[in-house]
Amino acid sequence: MFHLPKYREPDFTQPKFAEAPDASWEEVTIKGVAPENYHSTSMYPEYFKINGKWILAEESRMDSSVVLGEDGKLRVVENRNLELGDRVIIGRTENAEEGIYLHSTGFGSADDENDDQFVFRQGRSRETSYARDYDRLFELLKYEKEHGNILWVMGPAFSFDADARRAMQAMVENGYVDGLMAGNALATHDLEGAMFHTALGQDIYTQKSQPNGHYNHLDVINRVRRSGSIAQFIDDYNIDNGIMYSCVKNDVPFVLTGSIRDDGPLPEVIGNAYDGQTAMRNMVKKATTVVCLATMLHTIATGNMTPSYRVMEDGTVRPVFLYTVDADEFVVNKLLDRGSLSATTIVTNVQDFIMIVVKGLGLM
Repeated sequence: MFHLPKYREPDFTQPKFAEAPDASWEEVTIKGVAPENYHSTSMYPEYFKINGKWILAEESRMDSSVVLGEDGKLRVVENRNLELGDRVIIGRTENAEEGIYLHSTGFGSADDENDDQFVFRQGRSRETSYARDYDRLFELLKYEKEHGNILWVMGPAFSFDADARRAMQAMVENGYVDGLMAGNALATHDLEGAMFHTALGQDIYTQKSQPNGHYNHLDVINRVRRSGSIAQFIDDYNIDNGIMYSCVKNDVPFVLTGSIRDDGPLPEVIGNAYDGQTAMRNMVKKATTVVCLATMLHTIATGNMTPSYRVMEDGTVRPVFLYTVDADEFVVNKLLDRGSLSATTIVTNVQDFIMIVVKGLGLM
């Protein structure tokens, strides 16, 4: 039986909190430019003393400013989105000295501590045993299906394998996907797989190159653009399988963001990087579990905008679970090195990963 870790807020009766000053702020005088000495947020819960009361900043993310509204509420805003007159919290200390407190141990437990300072395999590599991680993930996904919001961040590797496409379709159809974020390639090659049974011209089961197969993904892009949308293309060409098909048919929202190397791209792909980041963050705000798969750029971007906690409608604070899966140890370690310390990392190829997950959930 899965149980969410219980959140423990700081004891604000302690002298360091009771005697702390209110947080200071300065107004924005240039649109999109924070005042000097602005406070930059982290992935952890952060409290600010406002009019003598410690207030938690909700819907946080890394590397943003905290704006104090006229209603006394706090908003976490990317610096580029700051408006003239916004009251930005200033201060670079995080232990209550300036009315700012970073709470990194809210979900911690004494059971997690290990007195032995010399232990093997503290890192995550191909040699790590992931059996316990998978078992925990199965239970988490079952819980989140009923109580949370599961967001998947996917690279194009899924679309190059027939079993992986079928497994991910099963995840969508059985309610384990509440949102999808990807690039042009994942959607393009998934639709290529649906139309031609190829990805980049190779059969997605036999991996054999097909005659003139290098045209296939370009033809798909051209036809989707002629249809005007992915959903209309699916209807126009009677597409009946795949990841994008299942998202469209099950009303699962998706955000596709572009890159400088994109072919086409597909009509739904957001070409402006900052518009794409905003669309991604709006989806991340709803998520309680995020699974990032075989895409370094999207994984790091998502990690940067995903907090370690979520404040629910009833005011309770719960953890946000972040998984990152990649065949390259460098990718998963890069996410950890950038400060997303709550991420669970699994080093394997994503085709094997998703097959283990669907079988563990009893879907295939």
